[in-house]
Amino acid sequence: MSTADEQNTPWQVDFTRKAQKQVEKLPDLIRASAYLLKAEMEREGPVQPEWHHYGKLTGKKREYHHCHLNKGHPRYVAVWLVEDRKMQVIEICYADTHGNVNYSQFK
Repeated sequence: MSTADEQNTPWQVDFTRKAQKQVEKLPDLIRASAYLLKAEMEREGPVQPEWHHYGKLTGKKREYHHCHLNKGHPRYVAVWLVEDRKMQVIEICYADTHGNVNYSQFK
């Protein structure tokens, strides 16, 4: 598959069960941001530099990324894992407040 084909092929993006439960409890605007992020990853893949405080988590064995879903307080963040680059699979594994995130759980 060529690079042009990969850019046109949508990524499969899913929430883990835990992240889905977290999203369902978010305030409406933050929940909408989480679903917007999911939709953008389906189109563009895991790298989302236009999102506030986007970054790849360093020092991890697997490829994790994160960003802020809002700029206010409390701050909400999302963390996702690239499960398979070749098959274009992403899993959103956290969507909750910045204060509750434990980055050491992502290995």
